[in-house]
Amino acid sequence: MSVSASTSLIGAELRRWRERRALSQLALSARADVSTRHVSYLENGRSYPTPEMILRLADALDIPEDEQNRLLLAAGFAPRHPERRLVAENLPSVMASLRTLVDAYAPYPALLLDDRWDIIDANHAAGLLLAHCESSLLEPPVNAIRLVLHPEGLAPRIRNIETLRNHLVHQLEQRIRRRGDDRFLRSLHTEITSSSRIDAVTAKPADPAILLELETDIGLLRMFSVASQIEGPTDVTIDSLHLETFMPADEDTRLRLFQHGAE
Repeated sequence: MSVSASTSLIGAELRRWRERRALSQLALSARADVSTRHVSYLENGRSYPTPEMILRLADALDIPEDEQNRLLLAAGFAPRHPERRLVAENLPSVMASLRTLVDAYAPYPALLLDDRWDIIDANHAAGLLLAHCESSLLEPPVNAIRLVLHPEGLAPRIRNIETLRNHLVHQLEQRIRRRGDDRFLRSLHTEITSSSRIDAVTAKPADPAILLELETDIGLLRMFSVASQIEGPTDVTIDSLHLETFMPADEDTRLRLFQHGAE
């Protein structure tokens, strides 16, 4: 790739992210503490950014670290944020520790998810959520949002499915805006919204805490979920994971889960 082509490409990418964040060049320059003229020259290809300037602007634009790597590559520089597969040689000990953390939430269900809501791991109690789902939906990679909203997944057993569906679609749309042009997330959004009655205007959470009211083999469970981001020092792979735990919203649910866990 020639320098002029690289300059044009990185400039277009910076402009795309700035517009996605609904920022003017003036607003971005204030956030990044650089001149508006320099931002304009970078976007128009009249100036070539250093790796440090790319990272500075990326931080100001709140660009995810894996996307920052792609910006650096587009400009002809090496990635700065380590990104490893979960099966990499130096990650098994980390994954084993995360498995211990997931198991520690029993008798409450817990899932370890990546940034596309694919299930990486789950504890035994999560089996209550997955029971009676169509087997094809449980073949890896298992996507939690698809599993919840699919008519052959959890959806028929969820009493408040419309409220939960709108909440999950809103979360998905927020993640798409955060990550930029993620084809998988956009495809998932199309799949979910085309098979439901969701209006884009009403696809928003009605409440800060959304309950999951699920009919299970041990009776009705009323739970709220708590998401915890897993952070690894400058590691994109670990930073893409989060822990989703389901806590009882009433005493009946707490007792049912404890009795089930003791069996």
